[in-house]
Amino acid sequence: MRTLLSIAGVSVLSLAGMPSWAQWIKVPAAPEPKLTSPAPRLANGKPDFSGSWSPDDNRYLRDIALDMKPDDVPFQPWAKALFDQRKDGLHSLEDPDAHCLPQGVPKIDAVAYPWKFIQTPISVVIIYETFTYWRQIFTDGREMNPDANPTWMGYSTGKWEGDTFVVDTKGFNGKAWLDQLGRPTSDRMHVIERFRRVDYGHMKIDITIDDPGAYTSPWKVSEEAHLRPGWEPQEFICNENNKDLPHLPGKAPEF
Repeated sequence: MRTLLSIAGVSVLSLAGMPSWAQWIKVPAAPEPKLTSPAPRLANGKPDFSGSWSPDDNRYLRDIALDMKPDDVPFQPWAKALFDQRKDGLHSLEDPDAHCLPQGVPKIDAVAYPWKFIQTPISVVIIYETFTYWRQIFTDGREMNPDANPTWMGYSTGKWEGDTFVVDTKGFNGKAWLDQLGRPTSDRMHVIERFRRVDYGHMKIDITIDDPGAYTSPWKVSEEAHLRPGWEPQEFICNENNKDLPHLPGKAPEF
């Protein structure tokens, strides 16, 4: 059954790799951008993050601490014991996103499917192809109600620090895994993502995980995403035939 699911997942992966023009006709031609040219800016002078982005592969989806030494992740004892039980993959079907539940933040940033930034005067919206999720990051000064109902994706607010877009997310339900190896979270988690458009085609994401319920101190990781010119997130249907698709190894489709 596992093999059959993987084969089905590869088929869906191939479909997900279809360019946006395969779903549309009369698409206006656009000039091919030079991805190393300077990042564009909005009328207010802030960097323009518009466009579809994704990592090149799922390596940080599998292991968010890939670039860290094993002992550098500051686990609470219970979290380390749980991680040790999960990391061999025998519990992979217990991962919530294997059951079409949200990956959570910051795990969703590492999925190698396109996600699209949409900037408005009071918010930034990110539309994810993976499971057709979306986030609303408010930039109008509002704050999360401490009594807000906990969610998989939390509640996000954003602000600018120079050319860096800083996103604070709290209000998690503590059920999401940080990666496919099974690093746990708690409902006390606070995630800070720092998005910086390095140039036209490249984005760096510095992530701080502050979760005193599962870790003894905050810890940081860095990831990258690349612009996918001409691509748009497509509808991703999660069902019994592809629910383990995010757990497939290897690179994302070539864009």
